[in-house]
Amino acid sequence: MKRKNISSGAPWEDIVGYSRAVRIGNTIEVSGTAPVENGNVKGDTAYEQAIVCLEIIKKSLEEAGANMDDVIRTRIFVTDISQWAEFGKAHGEFFGGNKPATSMVEVNALIDPKMLVEIEATAVLSD
Repeated sequence: MKRKNISSGAPWEDIVGYSRAVRIGNTIEVSGTAPVENGNVKGDTAYEQAIVCLEIIKKSLEEAGANMDDVIRTRIFVTDISQWAEFGKAHGEFFGGNKPATSMVEVNALIDPKMLVEIEATAVLSD
């Protein structure tokens, strides 16, 4: 099967050795996506940061030939689980009736102390 790596152009992709997303066949895996644009953390609230993450995921999926309706699984890593409703609100707005399987897990920290959330996604295109 043919492999397609999708890059966001972030400088740390080469340093760490990862891609924003990878498509092999009809499956697309989107890496942990933080609320970062042009090297800066965007959004002050849990909701705002989750929206930024999901917009980046959406763009990556589109570059891979998919859309948010193709997402079957998400993983949400948060630094404060007490804000679950705000993270969840953003997630629900993006996925509506699609309702992918998901997990929300509190972590001690993300790579930048300003980051409140990081989201991963798996999409599968129908044959």
